[in-house]
Amino acid sequence: MDAFYASVEQRDFPEYRNIPLAVGHAGARGVVSAASYEARAFGVRSAMPAKTAINKCPNLVFATPRFDVYRDVSGQVLDILYKYSDLVETLSLDEAFLDVTDNKLNMKSAIQIALEIKQLIRQKTSLTASAGVSINKFLAKIASDYKKPDGLFVILPNDAENFVENLEIERFFGVGKATAEKMHQLGIYKGGDLKRMSRERLFRNFGKAGLTYYENARAIDNREVISNRPRKSIAVENTFETDYNLSKQLETEFNQLILRLWERVEEDKFFGRTLTLKVKYSDFKTHTNSKTTLLPINTLINLRQIAQELFQRLEKKPSEKIRLLGLSIHNEKKICPTSSIQLELVFKD
Repeated sequence: MDAFYASVEQRDFPEYRNIPLAVGHAGARGVVSAASYEARAFGVRSAMPAKTAINKCPNLVFATPRFDVYRDVSGQVLDILYKYSDLVETLSLDEAFLDVTDNKLNMKSAIQIALEIKQLIRQKTSLTASAGVSINKFLAKIASDYKKPDGLFVILPNDAENFVENLEIERFFGVGKATAEKMHQLGIYKGGDLKRMSRERLFRNFGKAGLTYYENARAIDNREVISNRPRKSIAVENTFETDYNLSKQLETEFNQLILRLWERVEEDKFFGRTLTLKVKYSDFKTHTNSKTTLLPINTLINLRQIAQELFQRLEKKPSEKIRLLGLSIHNEKKICPTSSIQLELVFKD
């Protein structure tokens, strides 16, 4: 995803658009979690101390992180990826590898899959994503960063080794500032320079990482994409621009949340037995309430009935303004099939 946290803030709050924006805290010990592309033009980067960022960009505006929202959007993106393959390896909330060699839609072109995914992400989240397409993780990672934002870059098999030979060493995945400086001292500035180094010399200077550099210089990366995020729950949340008291307007927002949750439940065929309501008040205190059923929640009517039951319990709380509502479903229970259903599954396979 492109400048993920900052892009979500700019999407949700018009006043943040087209200005240098940092997600984080501006205090003396504050750190930039993410920077918009307007801020990056001034040299502001993630993990930079807030004081340094302000020195680089005096007009920098800070937005308080909303990680619950970022997790929700990340889940929406992952749902899109899983439509194409079960081999999805997440690196963070905004980045993942996807192996589409044998994809669910039997599409022959990885480039076409990348284009479709980018389009679906824009339609679903109103955000842009950049994609890299190549023959292994190392090259796909480099390609994904090559034409940000909203980019698509492809490194074809026949072009891979020549591409790496001409690649600046700073663009190698895993080569940070200190490692790049050490490589410069050894006369390594591009992939071609790295390729001329023996395996022994690279190991002597960089340890086990040197062996990885040796292979990467030859466009080799044998790591597989390993799915590391099995579905355990589905969650949706909404942080309101204006805090609400218990009102018809809040009920309307809550009903929209129910429909969003059901849409994702139905897409993934994930029918859990526990529904949880999350409420965050204007003072940032968080309250949760759950209900577990004997049978899976597998209809919209059932989901709405339980959600509204949890919602009604809010009336027992003091009259406080609400800034966030969230719903999540988990505790999936597989129903033991009969012999006839087992046979049907075998035939389908």
